[in-house]
Amino acid sequence: MAVRDDIHAQIQRIFQAESRRVLATLIRLLGDFDLAEDALQDAFIAALKQWPQEGLPEKPRAWLVSTGRFKAIDQLRRRARYNALLQEQAEQLETQARVAMEEEHAAIEDDRLRLIFTCCHPGLAEDAQVALTLREVCGLSTEDIASAFLQKTPTVAQRIVRAKGKIRDARIPYEVPQGDALLERLKAVLQVIYLVFNEGYLSARADSTLRQDLSEEAIRLAELLNALLPEPQPEAMGLLALMLLHHARRHTRLSVDGELVLLEEQDRSQWDQEEIQRADQLIRHALRSQRFGPYTLQAAIAAVHALSPSSDATDWHEIVGLYDVLLQHMPTPVVALNRAVALAMRDGPAAGLAVLQPLMQENSLKDYHLAHAALADLHRRLGNVDAARQDYQRALALTSQPAEQRFLRARLAALG
Repeated sequence: MAVRDDIHAQIQRIFQAESRRVLATLIRLLGDFDLAEDALQDAFIAALKQWPQEGLPEKPRAWLVSTGRFKAIDQLRRRARYNALLQEQAEQLETQARVAMEEEHAAIEDDRLRLIFTCCHPGLAEDAQVALTLREVCGLSTEDIASAFLQKTPTVAQRIVRAKGKIRDARIPYEVPQGDALLERLKAVLQVIYLVFNEGYLSARADSTLRQDLSEEAIRLAELLNALLPEPQPEAMGLLALMLLHHARRHTRLSVDGELVLLEEQDRSQWDQEEIQRADQLIRHALRSQRFGPYTLQAAIAAVHALSPSSDATDWHEIVGLYDVLLQHMPTPVVALNRAVALAMRDGPAAGLAVLQPLMQENSLKDYHLAHAALADLHRRLGNVDAARQDYQRALALTSQPAEQRFLRARLAALG
């Protein structure tokens, strides 16, 4: 019984670590999202039955891929009684399955990158690209995706179904594009990778504030992307650097009680210096190219924080200057908001408030909880207790993230 329980635990770990990779490979082999998802489920059901009796295979991922593919072929044959085309599809898949697995192993490692480029195809709407990637590449539930983007679950579900249908009907190839086509789609791919990282950096889920599996998967995909690009791309390097710098602080972002810890209060001795130094090299390389963009500039700002020996030693003059440049590349209200916060750190809360208050008239900031939280903090530092309380309450009403809610309630309680 103990051995059986241990194997079940190992199967659970393998599912968490490998299921999305196995799914990506099954999508490539089967050419159908829904069929691949059913095959993935059937493969793990088979593993639960066979592995406790036979032991774990030498290569669990390859076993799952092979089993899932043949389960899909069996499913197609059963359904072929009602549709002759499915019989033809099953025969084609069975013929392909005779290819030596050794030849497939070389392709498996890149399958998730292929899947990302497929999910980010320009033929799909941007919101569909994001939803499909989070669902298929990262394994987020439809409910999680809807919560993360403050949308209704049926709306997101329909978006995913339509995207799968378009990939199938338009015969969108499951591949990493080459040459100019790759560069054209790079922006969308970088955006999706960063959204995946952000879901791990501060998860929308109530049961997990941080999801390191998602953050690390996004970093892995960015590394693979940089390795596969035909020539170095500064923004791809910039995004990787930005994620590495945030990830370097992962052990200090929550207290022992699971509460959020502000950047200035984190224990810098626990930051991952190897990741920080690697990110710094990537940023320098990207900046020297003179072809950098918003990701590289955001990474440069994060690097100033990461390389400062203490919070008090932070060079806010440099940070404000970098935000000035970033605002030229990305003139959005959120960047202007962050610049106002940096200005408050450089010149005092009154200076920051003078810049931030007019920005709050922007429609995109009126319902943005971090904008109201920033405004509340400036009022708090200036002793405007009633105004601070009002803005903290507004921020609290606008966020559904549990850790952020607890943080804001603590701020309100501290006001008395």
